[in-house]
Parts: sequence; structure tokens; C-alpha cells
Amino acid sequence: MKKVINGVDDVVRDALNGIAAAHPNLAVDFENKVITRAGGPTAGKVGLISGGGSGHEPLHGGFVGLGMLDAACAGEIFTSPVPDQMLAATKAVDAGAGVLHIVKNYTGDVLNFQMAAELAADDGVEVATVVINDDVAVQDSLYTAGRRGTGATVFVEKIAGALAEQLVPLKSVVDVATEVNERSRSFGIALSACTTPASGKPGFDLPDDEVELGVGIHGEPGRRRAPLGTSSELVNVAVSAINDDLPLAGHDLLVMLNGLGGTPLVELYVAYDDVATQIAALGGRIKRQLVGNYITSLDMAGFTVTVCRLTDDLTSLWDAPVNTPALRWGV
Repeated sequence: MKKVINGVDDVVRDALNGIAAAHPNLAVDFENKVITRAGGPTAGKVGLISGGGSGHEPLHGGFVGLGMLDAACAGEIFTSPVPDQMLAATKAVDAGAGVLHIVKNYTGDVLNFQMAAELAADDGVEVATVVINDDVAVQDSLYTAGRRGTGATVFVEKIAGALAEQLVPLKSVVDVATEVNERSRSFGIALSACTTPASGKPGFDLPDDEVELGVGIHGEPGRRRAPLGTSSELVNVAVSAINDDLPLAGHDLLVMLNGLGGTPLVELYVAYDDVATQIAALGGRIKRQLVGNYITSLDMAGFTVTVCRLTDDLTSLWDAPVNTPALRWGV
């Protein structure tokens, strides 16, 4: 194993130190491993928090800032944050208008956020939860009851975050977050396994001439193994699975071609060219797009495709100003 780390047990702590040093507009509660906006909560604004295991950067801490999250909880590598962390984050962003928990559908995240919400309610904080479950690859997985939460998390954080900046009520933010999740679908493909620092070896065996179709962001199995194909062939599997579940013809679309951490950007652009070509052939209209690493899986090679059917209102919220380490425009 070759990693740029100081010690296996210090990875998350050292990364949080680096985030604090690199982004002075963020504040880090090192005891609770919570990242917040440095200026504190805005009176009357719904607070948005998310979180999950580390190793998926820039998710979630890289999306804290104007127009997106107010706080993010960092668990250990591929391990859910504990309820105390989430409670600390919830209290830190409560400005009297309530708090929205944006939770990827992984059992640990769901249970721990639920417990934190109950504890916050006992302290008088109104909390609502939206669970992201956009992955069409499998219905259940090693870590999940139902569909996994993946790429739509970024879409929900951005669009709901933009609406929250307008100081609207909690219900309005919940409604738009729910709408984005319902209008989004994802599918992932792995070319290699990732190696966690604690294990020191790949999380699963994947021969050089095979890929995992429908992989999860922790390396969970997908639909099947298949021979390594061309970019066009791999993209066709992902786009077809999404289109089968959520027809794209005739719709304006937001599309993210996301790298899993180990795929060079030049290859991601090759794949995006195929995504754009195939979606156009299906009758979809791509109006907004992202290409890059937004939800990674340490050093896993591969990509995910995420598509959201847009409305005029959702497009306007997507275009609204955002200023975070990982997304920035309009400011």
C-alpha cells in the first residue's frame, strides 16, 4: 500500500487539519469532526447538514459554504459518523428556522442521523430528513435496505442549499430536496477496487480484464461482473440502466459524470462525450453538466453517471451562486 498519510489512525484528523488550513472560510470542530461555515449560522435560515464516512471527498465537507451545506460530519473511513457528531452539527447550524438532514441511504447513516434528530428535537430543534436513494443498480446491498444514495446527494445539497439561502421555511426546503431526489438516478462502474488505509489491500478482487457494473461507493457489488469494454460500451450500460428506470426523452437534464478517485480527468471527458452522445440519441436534452471528482471512493478507478430531470425552477436554483471548496460559480 502506498498512501500519502502520516499514520493509519490519523488520516481523518490530519485531513481535517488540512481542510482548516486550506479553507479559512470554513471552521472545524476537531472534537466532533464537524465542518461548518466560519461565520456561523444566519438568523432565520434553514440549516443544511449532511455527512458520512470519510474517503468520499469532496463529499461532504467540500460542499460546505454559501449556496450549499451549513455543516458536514466526517466519520472514519467508510464509517458513518456517530449521533453525537450529528447532534453537534445540528445545534451548530440551528438559527431558529429548523435544520434539514440530507442522508445517503446507508443503514448506519440513516440510523445515526435519526437518533441525532430525536436528540435535537428533545432540545427544541426542529429537524426534517430527506434520504437520498438514487442508485438504480441494485435494490438492496450489503449496507442498505432499498436503493443506495449516491450522486443525487450533490444535486440535492446544491439545489436545496440555494433555496435555503432565500430564507424560506423548512417545509419548502424539504419539498425541493425531495423533488430533486425523486427526479434523479445514478449508476456506477468500477474498473478497480479501492484500498482503505486500515486494510492495506484492495477491498475486493477484480481481474484486470473485468469491471463491476453497478458498484457502490464503498465497493459493494453491483449487478454483475463483465469484460472490460470501451468507454462507449461501459457508458451505454450506465445510461441504459438510468433511462430504463427514468425515461430521458423529451426532458431537460442535469448530468454529472463523476470520477471515483482513481480515473484521470482525460478519461472522464472521454466518458462524458459518450454520455452526451447517448443521451442525445435517446432524446434527452443536457442543459447543465458536471465532469470531475465529486463523490469518490478513495483510489477506486471508475465512474458514476447521475441524471436529474430539470424544471425551470430547479435550473434556476442550480444556477444560483455557490462558494464551496468543490463547487463555485456566480460569486
